[in-house]
Amino acid sequence: MRDFLFTSESVTEGHPDKICDQVSDSILDAMLAKDKFSRVAVETLTTTGLILVAGEVTTSCYVDIPATVRGTLKEIGYTNPEFGLDSSDCAVLTAIHEQSQNIAVGVNTGEKKEQGAGDQGLMFGYACTESEELMPLPIILAHRLTMRLAEVRKKNILSWVRPDGKSQVTIQYENGKPKRIEAVVIAVHHSPETPREKIRAEIIETVIMPICGKMMDGATKIFINETGVFAVGGPEADTGVTGRKIIVDTYGGYAPHGGGCFSGKDPSKVDRSASYAARYVAKNIVAAGLAEKCLVQLAYSIGVAEPVSISLDFYGTGKVDEDKLLPVIRQHFPVKPADIISGLKLLRPIYKKTAAYGHFGRNDPDFTWEATDKVNLLKDLLK
Repeated sequence: MRDFLFTSESVTEGHPDKICDQVSDSILDAMLAKDKFSRVAVETLTTTGLILVAGEVTTSCYVDIPATVRGTLKEIGYTNPEFGLDSSDCAVLTAIHEQSQNIAVGVNTGEKKEQGAGDQGLMFGYACTESEELMPLPIILAHRLTMRLAEVRKKNILSWVRPDGKSQVTIQYENGKPKRIEAVVIAVHHSPETPREKIRAEIIETVIMPICGKMMDGATKIFINETGVFAVGGPEADTGVTGRKIIVDTYGGYAPHGGGCFSGKDPSKVDRSASYAARYVAKNIVAAGLAEKCLVQLAYSIGVAEPVSISLDFYGTGKVDEDKLLPVIRQHFPVKPADIISGLKLLRPIYKKTAAYGHFGRNDPDFTWEATDKVNLLKDLLK
């Protein structure tokens, strides 16, 4: 196995794109809470002082979208006009209409018809033994750093930190295994009067070292706000849009991505639900010890329940042949849209918390796709 460097990034919940992901998923949650069969495809855009929500919805309930948007912004921490977006007085515009009947006819169930996929597409799930979460180590560390940036802000440990921020971690691999941290990059939104020297010292002490210290050494490079100043952040600095952080949401670039985002989509959209199912399959295979690395691909046609293909890749680390597992996956794991939704209990208002810090590798009982309840079944294959 070869030696190499690999880098992944994460962004805080106050990053403009992540604002949009959370707003879209908060609207989805609000609708699922009142009508669990709501069909939702909502996109959000934000810029200075503005949130624009657009999309297609079919539901039996009423949701106060401006109130939902403002509540989400307040929870993130956009409560001051100086941040470029203020939950209490920003403009909230909506442009929502009913879902196309041409799509609905392919998804709706009938007396002689199973629920089909909400669209064509390909989805990936991945797991590996690099971390206790069975996730690639670079993305796990990057998420921990941005979660810590949010924590030091919300707990007022560092009073000068503002909501926007990014992290990046480069891992040196030796013989295919993580050995050390080559570099850490932090961009942290801050109050204008905060000296750069203070920012660097306090971020290293309170954010980087508690998360990464054990894998750092004297040669590890640290980059913090390398443009010098990051006083203008959030939507004032960058326009945000739902679905622009799909690599952050998944495996940090360590595994392929089918291309479809998750946030703002109800689980009839296989972009979301089948990606969760693929992770569920991959994680159980690795947790069962059948492989050190596992990539699962599911692919669908709109309106058709059965996947058009299922594929596995163990990258040469498998203890069983991939082909031997394919019929097991079809028989024992949910891969049809209705089975995924039922098996993973996806008709619940659980999605806003998925919309920041990754959809995978999270220790939360609502993240049902992270369960390893198929391990014993799979271990029987080794006997």
